[in-house]
Amino acid sequence: MADRVPMAEQVHTPRRVLVTGGAGFIGCNLVRHLLESDAAVRVINLDALTYAGSLTNLEGLEQRFADRYRFVRANINDKDTINGLLIEEEVDTLIHLAAESHVDRSITNPAEFLETNVMGTFVLLDSALRVWKDRADVRFHHVSTDEVFGSLGEDGLFTEDTPYDPSSPYSASKAASDHLVRAWNRTYRLPVTISNCSNNYGPYQFPEKLIPLMIAKALEGKPLPVYGDGKNVRDWLHVADHCDAIETIVRRSATGRTYNIGGHNEVQNIQLVETLCDTLMSLRPRTAGHYRDLITFVADRPGHDRRYAIDATRAARELDWKPKHTFEDGLRQTIEWYLDNDDWMKKIREERYQGERLGLS
Repeated sequence: MADRVPMAEQVHTPRRVLVTGGAGFIGCNLVRHLLESDAAVRVINLDALTYAGSLTNLEGLEQRFADRYRFVRANINDKDTINGLLIEEEVDTLIHLAAESHVDRSITNPAEFLETNVMGTFVLLDSALRVWKDRADVRFHHVSTDEVFGSLGEDGLFTEDTPYDPSSPYSASKAASDHLVRAWNRTYRLPVTISNCSNNYGPYQFPEKLIPLMIAKALEGKPLPVYGDGKNVRDWLHVADHCDAIETIVRRSATGRTYNIGGHNEVQNIQLVETLCDTLMSLRPRTAGHYRDLITFVADRPGHDRRYAIDATRAARELDWKPKHTFEDGLRQTIEWYLDNDDWMKKIREERYQGERLGLS
């Protein structure tokens, strides 16, 4: 753990951590963070390797952390595998990231989102309760989203007490999973914590999401599709800050607590795309014209929430957590990573996703 969290302040000390969805974007960054920040931690990474999860995201980990890292390919709905891992590995901490997470895909195929996000969460909770029984030295942390709160007007922020008002099949499935986690704490006294984060960005993000999609399309000289009028607002959180927040919550939070995790970076989508274009011009200039010339407004997403904004005061007050990245610096670092790892991007684009529009039906 980072030095800024004294042992005396810790509530829970993770030693054998099961991370679900650890081959995805946030998951692979979290696995690295956990292994690098505490030499006493062993990480078991469970991922089904669906379209957004890739072993390419985890290259080098088995060599660097041979005795502290294990990858298991399995689905979170496989209760026998989950039970077996919890027992065999003597897991004391479960960090649940595995989820279908793209709103556009949830509009096209909501059944997959219910199966993974709702029933998968139930299986994990049920297995943890059966294996851990009445132990108090364990922790189940559930990673969720600010999208469960619905849409804000021009003013106000999401707090931990904001009523749930999901707009998409994705956010509805995450809201249901949040409620399940709270119920297992209140009914069965399972030691749980929950975090609801804002939009993440950073290395290894699957290129269906806004920032890597725009980078890929810009470099290919293709239109940059901006939904609606482009004035939808999101709060952007660097994935490294998110990983730090997750570990801080796991170690320092009392059970049953929920924390909103945001980057304090409210940006309109069109402003983000324009800034991205300007940054790309400084790093890899176009030979003809400006990247901004590629911006194209397209039909809006059905049920597109207008604004998200996180109030992360509770995390700052109770856990002394604050994001370290400004959006300007974080976005530039992110663009530089994708430019330096264009082989990763090309492989994903060729094999798994070519940038087509999703979620119109």
